[in-house]
Amino acid sequence: MRDGRKGFGRRMRLAAEALFAFALPAIVCFGGCGGIQAYRLEADGGKTYADSGTSQKGGEMRQEAGGLRQTEDGCMEPTGSLQLAGSSSMEKLTDALAECFMERYPGITVTVQFTGSSAGIESVLRGSADIAITSRELSEEEKAGGLTGYAVALDGIAVCVDSGNPVTEITWQQLRDIYTGKITNWSSIGGGDMPVVLIGREAGSGTREAFEELLGIRGRCTYANELDSTGAVMARVASTPGAVGYLSFDVLHPAAEPAEWKGAKGRGSDGGGRVCAIALDGIAPTAENVRDGKYPLCRPFLMVIRGELSAQRDIVRLWLRYAYSAEGQDIAEKVGLVKKAAGKGE
Repeated sequence: MRDGRKGFGRRMRLAAEALFAFALPAIVCFGGCGGIQAYRLEADGGKTYADSGTSQKGGEMRQEAGGLRQTEDGCMEPTGSLQLAGSSSMEKLTDALAECFMERYPGITVTVQFTGSSAGIESVLRGSADIAITSRELSEEEKAGGLTGYAVALDGIAVCVDSGNPVTEITWQQLRDIYTGKITNWSSIGGGDMPVVLIGREAGSGTREAFEELLGIRGRCTYANELDSTGAVMARVASTPGAVGYLSFDVLHPAAEPAEWKGAKGRGSDGGGRVCAIALDGIAPTAENVRDGKYPLCRPFLMVIRGELSAQRDIVRLWLRYAYSAEGQDIAEKVGLVKKAAGKGE
């Protein structure tokens, strides 16, 4: 039998944590994988729930837009709903965070739509989502429009070929030439006599935008297929001789066991050996090389809000704090990503 005193103590601790979620500043950052600029989550001076839309009447808490409720044992817990939308590349991370977050705060419901980075940003601008999840940096125009991105993890973009392709390494220039149609046969770079089949993501994909931007070839790629998810790219590369595609690192890494991060759905693997990630200029696509700044194809995973953090709903601030907590960062690492590059997040 679980010790009731321990359970009571935990609930009291979580309630206090929710009430003062942002009493201490937390280092956050956004930007590319090199020279990341640091920002701070604004402290709210302890008024976390002052504008939460809750009221107290007859000794009971009444929930409106979200706030606190009294549990049967007399504890207070945060309540409400949170809507996120955006990058399908962030599906594994966001699902894991959401499941663990809702376990920690059972009065809060988190819903996520994986519609693509740009569509997620549009949802925040329209007010149909609280947070956009994006797998690319914000444009200057988006920043000027009042959007702010908080990098919760770093992700590498791996260049992959089908398992029958003998090519294990190419140069940065060769990769640019492949995707702009200058190299059309693998035999010209040490492979077999086989046409290059370019696989990529659809327009509006954060992964595509980051990949093309990093290579300096935006809008110049000659895709044979444009697919709407990272998983679809991996499946097409695996089944197509001569294919080459780009994938988020977390898809290539085996998923952690569910017990390790309280809710993995088992997605994300190395494709059962069906695809092979190749090195760029001799640098292997590994988390360690991304963390050390050696691997060139990497991008931040952002949580994006509109307006000042201090003006956001309490649940939004509580979610961001959780993403930057030790538990949230451990989840990011266990699903195959790289912990954010700066700060402790607490």
